[in-house]
Order: sequence, then structure tokens, then C-alpha cells
Amino acid sequence: MKLNALLALQFNLPSIPKVVALLLTELDRKEVDLRKVTQLISTDPALTTRLLQMANSSFFKLSGQISSVSEALAVLDLTHVQSMAQVAASGASLKAVPGMNLQRFWDYSLNVAKVSRSLAGLVRQNQQAAFTCGLIHAIGELALHLAMPEEMARLDGEIPPLDLRRARFERQELGYCYANVGAGYAHMWMFPQPMVDALEHQYAPFENNVYEPLAGVIHLATWRARAKEAGLGEREMAVTFPDAVGMALELDIDMVLQQDPFDWSAHH
Repeated sequence: MKLNALLALQFNLPSIPKVVALLLTELDRKEVDLRKVTQLISTDPALTTRLLQMANSSFFKLSGQISSVSEALAVLDLTHVQSMAQVAASGASLKAVPGMNLQRFWDYSLNVAKVSRSLAGLVRQNQQAAFTCGLIHAIGELALHLAMPEEMARLDGEIPPLDLRRARFERQELGYCYANVGAGYAHMWMFPQPMVDALEHQYAPFENNVYEPLAGVIHLATWRARAKEAGLGEREMAVTFPDAVGMALELDIDMVLQQDPFDWSAHH
């Protein structure tokens, strides 16, 4: 399937069932805790995507300006958020995307978001935008699996979805990868241009004379999370570390590995 044909399709990206349930419970309270609402939505790539899509729509006259959940909640009425959560509840499922282990995908995406936010702080990039980009950086992978389940099953058999080599493999096989898909949707949904550029160039942040620092941040955070997913040892991590990207951002492997540590032993 050509990229343009894929982007013309409409998808209901699945949300995390537990998060949707907790969000609806919170929104039903007489006194809604906005901080808790922000935290819940910020753990779910699909809810975050929907919320930003709504806030950046022409209806609110803020197209291309909203880059985080907290900014979106500042302009949206809670009735809009509740409607969005109710729609998400109907599609919340652990088996909604053929061939994808969604719980693992959601955990991985949140890890990338956290590391992206930390790295953005080191290189003076927008930390909220970095967190959002990290969280939704791979939604294109879900879209690919929904649009072409048989083709993706074939690809998954050779290189799994969260493998470090996945983007390069998809580009070889399809002519584009999950990064191009995610950026295409982000552009259609009128997300801020720096976020669209970061999603588009995350695979190769400094290719073709492009210099996208936020894309470099997402690239490094993705490397870290995928290397850990693969259980790489210190030597393998040193070999696979994207030196050129790190050098451009003045970040070495130790600086990347020290950001926002989480308990990988529990994850595995």
C-alpha cells in the first residue's frame, strides 16, 4: 500500500482499558482532579493523540499550537474530554491490533516519552513536546498493522515491531516506515510543525542536510528503549549507539543511559 493511500484511511487507535476506566471514573466526580486527568491521559498514546487532534482542530482556532496534554486541557471543556474517553472505551482492547502485543507497546512508548523528556531538558528543547512526541512516536506502527495485517505479519516474522532495525527494514520493504506514517497523520491533524518534523525525521534526524534537534532526542530515546527491550549488554549497546546523533546533540552514551532510569527487571 502506498503511503498516501494508507494516510487516507481512518483508524481507531486502541487505548489502554485500565486507563480509560480510571479516566471515566475521575471525570464522573463532582470535583474533577485535572492533575490526575492529565497524568492518566499522558500514559496513553491513543488518548493523547485524540486530545491533541481535538485541541489543534480549526474549531478552537489554535491549530498548530498545542503540543502537550496539559496545554490541550487548558483549552478544552471537560465534556469534550468525557466524550472522547467514552469513544475510546468502545475500542479499548488488548487484542485490537493484529500481531501487536499492545501492553508491551504501551509500556515501551511511555518509556520513550520519559527518556525523551529528560534528554530534551539536557539539550534545551521543549520538554512537554518531547514527552508527547516520544509517547506517540510509533503510532504509525499500529496504523500499519491495522491497514496491512498480512504484510505486517510477514515483516514481523523477520524483524519484530520493536526491534532496533525495524524502521530501516520497513523503508526497504515498503518505501516508508512508521515514522513517515505517524508524521503524515500529525500533519493532517494540524499538530505543531516542530512535532511533525520530529516525528518525520526521527529515523534519520540529520539526513539530507536536515537538522532537527527534537528528532534527534526521539531517536536517542527510541534507541535506548529498544536496546533495553532487546536485552542488549553493555558491549552491544556501545556498538549500536547512534554516535552521529549523539555527537550532534553533544550527548554521549553514558548521558543517554543515565536519564530517567526505570526498573527493567520488573518489565521483563
